[in-house]
Amino acid sequence: MLPYFFEWDCISVHREVSLNRWHAVSSWTWDAQDETCGICRMAFDGCCPDCKLPGDDCPLIWGACNHAFHLHCILKWVNSQSAQAHCPMCRREWQFKE
Repeated sequence: MLPYFFEWDCISVHREVSLNRWHAVSSWTWDAQDETCGICRMAFDGCCPDCKLPGDDCPLIWGACNHAFHLHCILKWVNSQSAQAHCPMCRREWQFKE
C-alpha cells in the first residue's frame, strides 16, 4: 500500500470574487399567437409600413377574437370599412379587446 501524499479531504480552498461590472441583457417579444400582422404581413418584432423604426408608437392591438395587428394597420382597416368593421382574419365583428 502506497502512502498518501495528499489528503484531499482536509484541503479547503476559499477564493473571493468581486464583481467589477455587470452588463445585463434582456429580450422581449409580443405575446401574440402569430408572428406577423394579418394585414401588412410584416413581423410583429419589426414595424408596420407606416413606421420608420420598430416600436415607433405602433404597438400590437388585440381584438375580442384574440387576433393581433399593428395599431396603424388595424386603424386603417377599420376606417376603410363602409359598415361595421370585421376582423380581417376571422370576419367576426371587430371590437378592441379590453
